[in-house]
Amino acid sequence: MFLLIINPGSTSTKIAVYEDEREVLSANISHTAEELAPFDKIVEQKGFRKDIVLRTLKDKSIEPAGLAAVIGRGGLLNPIPSGVYRVNDRMLEDLTRGVQGEHASNLGGLIADEIARPLGIPAFIVDPVVVDELDEWARLSGVPEIRRRSIFHALNHKYSARLAARELGRSYESVNLIVCHLGGGISIGVHKQGRVVDVNNALNGEGPIAPERAGTTPAGDLVGLSFSGKYQECDLRKMLTGRGGMVAHLKTNDMRETLKRVAAGDKQADLVFTAMVLTVAKQVGACAAVLKGRVDGIVLTGGLAFSTEFIDRIKECIQFLGPVFVFPGENEMVALAQAGLRVMRGEDAARTYPS
Repeated sequence: MFLLIINPGSTSTKIAVYEDEREVLSANISHTAEELAPFDKIVEQKGFRKDIVLRTLKDKSIEPAGLAAVIGRGGLLNPIPSGVYRVNDRMLEDLTRGVQGEHASNLGGLIADEIARPLGIPAFIVDPVVVDELDEWARLSGVPEIRRRSIFHALNHKYSARLAARELGRSYESVNLIVCHLGGGISIGVHKQGRVVDVNNALNGEGPIAPERAGTTPAGDLVGLSFSGKYQECDLRKMLTGRGGMVAHLKTNDMRETLKRVAAGDKQADLVFTAMVLTVAKQVGACAAVLKGRVDGIVLTGGLAFSTEFIDRIKECIQFLGPVFVFPGENEMVALAQAGLRVMRGEDAARTYPS
C-alpha cells in the first residue's frame, strides 16, 4: 500500500512516499523568495506546489496511479478533536478562505485533494494544530472576554505519546502522560487517557520561554507596553511570537549557538538557558498537578530534544515525577503516514470535518 505524504512549510514542501511502514521516497523541496513572489496569498501557491510534487514523483519513477491515499498536513481549520479527517468540501472551503488565518499548512489538505480526486482515492489530514480536546475549566481565563485556546504541536504530541504508551506496554487511551514539544515554540500538554485536556497556547503567548516565543509574560506590564505609544499592535505580536524568548535576549534562535556561548563563559547566555530549562520544568510540574500526580510518563520531543545538555538539565528537574521518554525531532512525516495507514487498514476510522 503506497501513501503519498505532503507537508507544506513557509519556504519548502516536504514530501514522502511510504510503502506500508517503509519510507521509499523522502524529499524536502525549497522554494526561493523569487519563486513565491508572484503569489499574493499562500493559497494561490496551490497549483505551483502541486506541480512540483507531481514532478518529483515522476523524477523518482513513482506513478501516482499506484497510490492508495494522499495524506496532507492539517491547517488552521475550526477547532476539532484529534484524529484522521477525510478531506471534504467544507474543509476545502475553510482552508481556502483561511477560516483561522493564513498558513502554509493550509495547503496540505488542498494539494492532497487536488492529487487524490482525479485518481479516485481518498485524501486525508491528521491532527492539525487546532486540535481541541480541552476540559471546560481549561478554557477559562480570569478575564471572561478572553478564552484560552488549544493551539499546539498536536501531530507530534499524539505520535510521541503513542510511542511512549507502547514502551509502557499499554494503549495511549489508558495512560496519563505529559508531552513536551520543544522547538522554536514549546507546547506542553496533559494527555489524560487519550485526550489533551490542557495545553499552553504555543503560538500566542503562553508557557515556557522558547527560542522564538516569549512564553507567559506579566500581563500588566504588557498592557503598559501596549499603551506606551512606542509600539504598534503588530510589533507587540512579534515580541510574543517570532521575536520573543531566546532570540530577543541573545539575538539567536539556535540552541547550539547559545550553548557555545554558555561554554565560553557568557553569563547572559547561561541565565537565559537556565530560564528556559526551569520554565519548561515548571510547566511540567503544573501539568502533573492537573493529573493529581498520577503520571505514567513524561515525553520530551521536538527539535530541541536533540540537545543532550538541554534535555539532561530538564530531566534533573522532572524525573522524580515519573519515567522520562525522549523522542527527538518533529516526526511529522512518519506521524502522517502511520495515521493514514491505520485508517486504510481499518484499525482506525476516518472522521468527518463538520459542516
